[in-house]
Amino acid sequence: MTDAVLTQPPESPEVGRRGDPLHGGSDAHALPYVTLFGTTDFGDEPEWLTIRRRDAIGRFAELGFPTRKNEDWHFTNVTPIAEREFRPVAPSDDTGVHEDDLDTLRFDGEWETLVFVNGHFVPVLSSTDGRDARAGCYVAPLSVALADAERAAEIEPVLGTLAVRQGHAFSELNAAFQQDGACIIVRANTIAPRRIHLVFVTDDRAAGALVSPHNLIVLGHHAEVTVVESYATLGDAVALTNAVTEAHLGDGARLVHYKVQREERTSYHVASSYATQGRDSNLETFSFATGADLSRTNVSTLLAGTGAHATLNGLYLVDGAQTVDHQTRIEHIAESCTSHELYKGVLDGESHAVFNGKVYVQPEAQKTDGKQSNNNLLLSEGAHVDTKPQLEIFADDVKCTHGATVGRLDPTATFYLKSRGVGEATARKLLTYAFAAEVLEELSVDVVREALEAQAFARFAGAA
Repeated sequence: MTDAVLTQPPESPEVGRRGDPLHGGSDAHALPYVTLFGTTDFGDEPEWLTIRRRDAIGRFAELGFPTRKNEDWHFTNVTPIAEREFRPVAPSDDTGVHEDDLDTLRFDGEWETLVFVNGHFVPVLSSTDGRDARAGCYVAPLSVALADAERAAEIEPVLGTLAVRQGHAFSELNAAFQQDGACIIVRANTIAPRRIHLVFVTDDRAAGALVSPHNLIVLGHHAEVTVVESYATLGDAVALTNAVTEAHLGDGARLVHYKVQREERTSYHVASSYATQGRDSNLETFSFATGADLSRTNVSTLLAGTGAHATLNGLYLVDGAQTVDHQTRIEHIAESCTSHELYKGVLDGESHAVFNGKVYVQPEAQKTDGKQSNNNLLLSEGAHVDTKPQLEIFADDVKCTHGATVGRLDPTATFYLKSRGVGEATARKLLTYAFAAEVLEELSVDVVREALEAQAFARFAGAA
């Protein structure tokens, strides 16, 4: 087993052990999923995973879909999701997705690529199937890992353990219906030979689909890897993508993890990324969100080892009637750890953004250095933002700051550009791009930064 920081799953709630997931359920919108669970064939899988699925649907039945009475969902209404009944899509030999369809999703350079269509791995579109794993670095679909008894025994102690401790309804729904995803294991003192790109696509066959990817990343001490998750829609099918990624970082490990979400406006997107960090480990995350009618991204990390560092950044660009929600949680439980967080948003039309950032500093986490900032730019009268950066500090030797801004384009800067012969429309586009580009410049992977800069410029600066 890799010597990563492992978190054992907490004791399952009583509803999961009774064997009757309906016992504690009260949310009418959750009941169809409980019924669906009872009729779904998950195929040949380890017994322990089947048990965990049943525990998860029991917890989901108790929790139900969140409402605005839940503090973390106070500003986001999930009724459009809860009132629909989404169902998993069966795998198909003919995916209907071709190599050319993915050209706009790819990045320059050499990547280990795993492509999933409607929740299922597609080998013909991928650059690896993981069966010939290189020494020290295992990259494979989760389904392949679970089909290997030795590998399944290795991941059993960690799969699902970070998600279950959060108590999030959508994560429990994912655990109950989880489909394929990536299993990435990097041994101690190993640098992954190539960056890894996970591509999740839904197409027109996904109408009414519940797509539930689950990714597991385990890094041994001083291991390093870069992972990018891309989510896109081909067509205009109404679907719900409900994804979970778990990352275990051993001492001195380094993980660069980016998520790029640009699904169609007919889609709904909920994604949760959970990490635990060992001593002197380094986590760099970035969320880029431009798509979906309603999207929610949860990012959480536990700085469990002395000297650990976390960078949580993000950029959201929305317009029309889109709603985009980012919730972050950074928990310092060891001393001398640092966390830096910057989320920026550009909103137009009648769009709505939510940011809720939480930094917890436990009594043992002396000498913590934490910075948190959320800045938003409104381009229209109808756009609005609800932002709530929070600090909870129980240690006395810390340096922590947090803040948020919501504003419009600087009229002085606009006037300056116009006085230099730049038209007003062009000036607005240039200033908007400059605002967004600030956070993109923080990305350490050049090819990803350049691709996202181009997308941001095209979105609001009118590039071809």
